[in-house]
Amino acid sequence: MRVFLDRLRNRYVDWRYGRIDMSAAVGKRGEQAAARLLRQKRLVVVAESESDRAGEIDLIAVDPRSRVIIFVEVKTHSTTKPGHPADRVDLVKQGRITRAALRYLKRQHLLESRCRFDVIAVWWPVGFAAPERIEHYEAAFEAVGDFQLF
Repeated sequence: MRVFLDRLRNRYVDWRYGRIDMSAAVGKRGEQAAARLLRQKRLVVVAESESDRAGEIDLIAVDPRSRVIIFVEVKTHSTTKPGHPADRVDLVKQGRITRAALRYLKRQHLLESRCRFDVIAVWWPVGFAAPERIEHYEAAFEAVGDFQLF
């Protein structure tokens, strides 16, 4: 009976919050797990892997309560090396994300909208069926670069 209930719960979670493709690369699986986490927090994921010539944004979500646009950088750590995945979001990477976010806001005519930049760190060791740990850092950094958002 317990196995049946676990299977039923897993099917519901996959249907409700999104399925994780276990055959995908570890980085893509980390993004899928991060999107699932955002949906569980009642955020609406509007775009995944949004890219243009300015750069790529892993996830774009909207908080329907506060109407804030959230640009999310996902970093997945799959090795046993020491270090935090979020440490890999340095100033150069923040600048690329800021430029890509600005271009996205311009394309969608949303320049007057409030936004923030989040980082989600995922620890997914090789051979594991699910992430070992996921941490969501809200407002992890502010806009960086010459053409900062205001």
